[in-house]
Amino acid sequence: MGWQERPGADPEAGPAALRPQTVMFTFLGNYVLGRDVCVFSGSYIGVMARVGVSEHATRSTLTRMVNRGLLRRQRQGRRMYFGLTPRSEAILKDGEARVWGPGAVNLESGESWTLVGFSLPEAWQRARHDLRSRLVWAGFGMLHSGLWIAPSRVDVTGTLGELGLQDYVKVFTAQPVHPADLGPLIRDAYDLTGLAGRYERYLRRWDRPDPLPGVPDPLARKLLLLAEWLEIIRGDPRLPLRLLPAGWPAPRAQLLVRTLHARLEEPAGRIAGELLETVPAG
Repeated sequence: MGWQERPGADPEAGPAALRPQTVMFTFLGNYVLGRDVCVFSGSYIGVMARVGVSEHATRSTLTRMVNRGLLRRQRQGRRMYFGLTPRSEAILKDGEARVWGPGAVNLESGESWTLVGFSLPEAWQRARHDLRSRLVWAGFGMLHSGLWIAPSRVDVTGTLGELGLQDYVKVFTAQPVHPADLGPLIRDAYDLTGLAGRYERYLRRWDRPDPLPGVPDPLARKLLLLAEWLEIIRGDPRLPLRLLPAGWPAPRAQLLVRTLHARLEEPAGRIAGELLETVPAG
């Protein structure tokens, strides 16, 4: 990132280390999704420069996203524009629902769970990796190498269909026989210490009178605020709050991100409106 730590400065006063694609997705979800437009490449460069991403890194990110089917090119005259694809729209809508829908706090009882069991051929390493990544995003934790668990009822039909693994995965709904024993099971399946640490670092970075003093730009702050938040909740299985340790930091962090977002929304939107050159998606 572009923020440079000053000698003696608090290391958590600067932005978290985020991949350019994560920031790009945050920008697309906030200012491109639902508009049916393509954005000039120079606008992407201008936006990403505000969070410290170089022109070279931005162009490389755009190219990689095109190659992965996450963006499409559209030429108009001598200018190149980039717009969303059906795949990226689906990903962004899912992320939007995760951030602004149920959020990071689950107030359900925890009486219903989903179990997924699978055994894939040893040579299917990529398929195994893709399935595990999608299960983590859906809130599953690994009990054993081929047995995963998630709170409440999770529909993985679409995921299995996309990956072509319907014949290799078994899905069950279950209820705990001894609810009091869920604590050890959850600790085995999920890295609660690591997850709590990510929330606590987020709170230390943003819950201060002047968050990110080295990044005064409202658009940059908004993108960094939401990109870091999305990185955290991407790995949060949203376990029922009553089953988590006392003082769990997610509720405080969720309140903070929504408060700061409301404060930054108007000035950030004004800057984005000045930066973005768009054409209708053709």
